[in-house]
Amino acid sequence: MTIRKGKLLIIGFGPGAFEHITQRAREAIEESEVIIGYNTYVDLIRGLLTDQEIVRTGMTEEVSRAQEAVRQAELGKKVAVISSGDSGVYGMAGLVYEVLIERQWDPSTGVEVEVVPGISAINSCASLLGAPVMHDACTISLSDHLTPWEQIAKRVEAAASADFIIALYNPRSGRRTRQIVETQRILLKYRSPETPVGLVKSAYRDREQVILTTLGSMLDHDIGMLTTVIIGNSTTFVYEGLIITPRGYQRKYTLDSTVQALRPHERLRTEAEPWSLNAQEEGWDDDEEEPPVRMESTAMASAAASEPMKTEQHSVSLALEALQLLTAKGILSGGSLSAAVEATSPVRTTLSIFELGIAPGIANKKFTAQQMTMIAELVGEKGEIEYTPHHQIIVRIETEDPSSVVDQLKKAQLLVFPIGDVAQIKACDFCNLEKDEAIPVAEQLNRVIGGLKTPKELKIGINGCGMACYGAVLEDIGIVFRRGAYDLFLGGKTIGRNAHAAQPVAEGISASDIVPAIERIFKEYAEKGHPNERFHKFFKRVGKVAGFEHQDHHEPVAVDAACGD
Repeated sequence: MTIRKGKLLIIGFGPGAFEHITQRAREAIEESEVIIGYNTYVDLIRGLLTDQEIVRTGMTEEVSRAQEAVRQAELGKKVAVISSGDSGVYGMAGLVYEVLIERQWDPSTGVEVEVVPGISAINSCASLLGAPVMHDACTISLSDHLTPWEQIAKRVEAAASADFIIALYNPRSGRRTRQIVETQRILLKYRSPETPVGLVKSAYRDREQVILTTLGSMLDHDIGMLTTVIIGNSTTFVYEGLIITPRGYQRKYTLDSTVQALRPHERLRTEAEPWSLNAQEEGWDDDEEEPPVRMESTAMASAAASEPMKTEQHSVSLALEALQLLTAKGILSGGSLSAAVEATSPVRTTLSIFELGIAPGIANKKFTAQQMTMIAELVGEKGEIEYTPHHQIIVRIETEDPSSVVDQLKKAQLLVFPIGDVAQIKACDFCNLEKDEAIPVAEQLNRVIGGLKTPKELKIGINGCGMACYGAVLEDIGIVFRRGAYDLFLGGKTIGRNAHAAQPVAEGISASDIVPAIERIFKEYAEKGHPNERFHKFFKRVGKVAGFEHQDHHEPVAVDAACGD
């Protein structure tokens, strides 16, 4: 019996509008037996679906989608994995290949793979803005869920200093609000606040929104996960509501004349391109007489004569030639040009932002006046202090020496917590420290796993009595001290449409056993959880953690109360 060979079709269907889906993408969807995708993406291609099996998942479940796609293809099915935009640009193509490689996939004998390209957001959004991406450009995702922020910041810095047009993907979400602010700060070191910026939300979809703004003002507008931010370079300008980046033709051509000074066979000569590498290697420099065949407008020639180009200004002047021409023609104001020139000047290296959580203790919730004063002095005028509902505050400090900041806070008898995808121990105040039997367990848990790296932020809540007023039973892991022992709850979800309490998995765990039990749970989650996978999803996926079994969550049954409404 011949076993049918399966196929994976990794499809990018573009921005979402039917007319922007390629013919091959439509054919690939139609010939597939199984469609696997994020809920919103499945809805966007609903009109192309017939009798295919649909596997829908929520956001952050990319790994499970890729694994299921490979599993189904290995059963001999044709499986479509769909992504908006292009599947190879922050899409599913790379992840599917990674899952295949983990399974020792052999292209010659294993499942067949076809990547179907689509229109990426940088292209679709640029078309709505005019022509902002007419020169060298790059895409940068600001999501630091999978990529360290330090690495993203270096990429932003490099792109800004090299005068790239920049398309920002995933610029901001409900939990990630600081990254776009930091990105703007870095960009303003190199570019004028007047640099044109386009904000495009839901390009070619029902709720499409296009905003033209500037680098200095872009944070005044709503920016979210559905927004692509396109930032111009030093030559980009706005004309009649359109963002345009010149390609550089004005260096050789007179754009308002049908007769060109340079004939076609002269345009590629080295002497017509004094900015080129060939010209530099052949000895052209700014102290020599200007090549006779170089073409400039009268306004540009006048500007060059009034302020001779210095050797160290050579690259800057070449980058600003387009702005000079546009200024001479009245398209840009002189202020815009001067700001752009200032943006290319040497700048001071700014300090990095150090972010951390601070609390007076696990059980103690009271800051002293001296501690608050010391925190305020450390943060200074340029830092931030943010109140949170978790009995701690978050501070952001400009510093080159984070370890010194931590040392000062610890000397003031403060607990310091890392921020991000780490284990966070949350405890009630134990009735103002009066019900103190469970405090040693809370403090021990903080010592052994508090702040350790996890696939996704992990909150472990502890309540000192059966009232559970602090809401431990709603957290990822809930611990409730009751009658001299501990009850354990796993898999809570505090927010969202399907928010639910954690499942009670054990009662009466002794004080000597509760911390080792939590350590085992933490270790399994840290080792086996997928990147960005929340604990309640992990618990459901694996079915059993440290011997504690998952049970499907059931919605409560509505019952009419006997006493009325």
